[in-house]
Amino acid sequence: MAFLAEEAVAALGLARVGRDVKISDRVSIYHPERISIADHVRIDDFCILSAGDGGIEIGSYVHIACYSSLIGREQIVLRDFAGLSGRVSVYSSGEDASGACLTNPTVPDAYRKPVHGPVLLDRHVIVGAGSVILPGVTLGLAASVGALTLVASDLEPFGMYLGAPARKIGTRKQDLLELDKRLGGSF
Repeated sequence: MAFLAEEAVAALGLARVGRDVKISDRVSIYHPERISIADHVRIDDFCILSAGDGGIEIGSYVHIACYSSLIGREQIVLRDFAGLSGRVSVYSSGEDASGACLTNPTVPDAYRKPVHGPVLLDRHVIVGAGSVILPGVTLGLAASVGALTLVASDLEPFGMYLGAPARKIGTRKQDLLELDKRLGGSF
């Protein structure tokens, strides 16, 4: 995997870019002026970051694995230590698929009923491969999402979730908070 040189990252026109930011040269970025990236972030090959009006905010020590996407009109926030495995999709916009209206962006707005809502992945949230996060949800502190999980509602802090729709299957240990503190975090 080839990462952009520091000068190339600076030239992207991001709203903010921190130290030690590694962005693959195969990442697609739309509306970079609405995207903020903190320190120690890695974004791998073939990811899509498409920031709507609400923007995208990526905290420190965040990893976004290959083929993941962050897309939508509302704000998407990945706080410190959040991690997305490969092929994770985070949407802050979607469509009403009930049949009461038409769908897709080629249809005039008068015939559509888009659904928008901000998405927050709190500190230490991890999301397994192939999972989908829908508009308007909050994944609480250190929530864990297993592979191929559909997140359509808020998740509790330290909860472990799996399935479609996501269901709680356990609770994570809190040892990571002490490690965060040793690294210089806010806990």
